[in-house]
Amino acid sequence: MLLIRWLHKWFGLVLGLQFLLWAVSGAVMALLDHHEVSAERAVLPVAQIAAPAEPLSLARIVERVGAPILKLQLKPLFDTYVYEVTTAAGVQLLDAASGAPIPIDAAKAKTLAVARYSGAEPVRSVDRVDRPTLETRDVSLPVWRVEFADKDRNTLLVSATTGEVLGAKNDTWRLWDIAWMLHIMDYQERQSFNHPLIITVACGAAWLALSGLILLFRSFRRSDVSWLLDPWDAFAARRRRARAPAEAAPKAARDVS
Repeated sequence: MLLIRWLHKWFGLVLGLQFLLWAVSGAVMALLDHHEVSAERAVLPVAQIAAPAEPLSLARIVERVGAPILKLQLKPLFDTYVYEVTTAAGVQLLDAASGAPIPIDAAKAKTLAVARYSGAEPVRSVDRVDRPTLETRDVSLPVWRVEFADKDRNTLLVSATTGEVLGAKNDTWRLWDIAWMLHIMDYQERQSFNHPLIITVACGAAWLALSGLILLFRSFRRSDVSWLLDPWDAFAARRRRARAPAEAAPKAARDVS
């Protein structure tokens, strides 16, 4: 019992810190406005524009691409329509009217981001991201990271392949992401809550609760629960007294006989 008490004390100290982090991080995530976290207010819907009257024919597209086409999609891109052509080599964009290729470089990404940004602040930076980062871990790479000079540091992620705005991040999301990291205890990728660390802590928490119950029951005295036991004892005594005459009558009859 002394060993259980000693282990319970130190497990409680170590796990208590994590319990505090769980409580604080959970409160932060609950208190933050999910509309602000998603940065949806910083992104305008795609503008509706008229489709070209005479788009490039399929034969011309095949001629331009020069490879078997796996998928072909006509879609708006800012102020024009484009063909999004998928081949074994990847995805490329062609102007729907002229067939000219449309590369998504830094200048084009900036133009596309400004067109979808709901604010009036200027662009602070445009950076190409080819490897996963904390901000781009949920989108297909490569992307252009276009950050605006507003108070929330709103950042639009523009696909370097299709030109689509894949998402938006801001300081509210960055704070939420830190709380999420602390809550799921994934300090690297911030995605999984089925990793060995959190499983170990969960098992430790279960053991802490079990040992606490053992110590709790061992610490009770009868006087601590007299309010519960005394009425029951009184009821049992009344039952015994009520049964005593009925049990005594057959015994007396046997003695007489």
